[in-house]
Amino acid sequence: MTAEMVPPAWMHEQVTAEQYATWTEEQCAGIEIVDGMVLVSPSASKRHNRLARLLANALDDAAGPDWNADTDFDVRLQDVPLNNRRPDVTVYRADTLDVSPTRPEHVLLVVEVVSPGSETTDRIVKADQYARAGIRFYWRVEQTPTGAPLVYTYVLDPATGRYRDGDIFAGTVKVAAPFPVDVDLSQM
Repeated sequence: MTAEMVPPAWMHEQVTAEQYATWTEEQCAGIEIVDGMVLVSPSASKRHNRLARLLANALDDAAGPDWNADTDFDVRLQDVPLNNRRPDVTVYRADTLDVSPTRPEHVLLVVEVVSPGSETTDRIVKADQYARAGIRFYWRVEQTPTGAPLVYTYVLDPATGRYRDGDIFAGTVKVAAPFPVDVDLSQM
């Protein structure tokens, strides 16, 4: 094994919130932290990124001045052990734009676009983590080989701390909550 093939030590040790805070933006890109361990995410496809961007733009336009919708930044689900996720789209309070880290109480909705290799994580693991963190709305977007993506919507049940199934949309997403949104994804 050559030196280039030896992974860095931080990939084998739990990372604390304090350590993570010292890392550069470049070190944090393309990773998530689960139970203090670094998970490297593969690069997303152009279709995945386009879908996330179209949704973020539509949500940002619909959200009004109190909410922003953006892509590719950390949401700190818990400090110990450290859990940071990077949802494909996050709708968060506009007045927290410069607050870091973004915490669940800042977030209204997260969207995950399912890709090959992320099925179980996006369908089960992340949904459970977001619900336990108290994020009120979760959308899961399933890409289909032909045709429009399917969008599954979920609403947090505060009594159980779990998501309840909402509506499923093929092509056009038209919802009233968390705010009125009407976006056509059928051209994907």
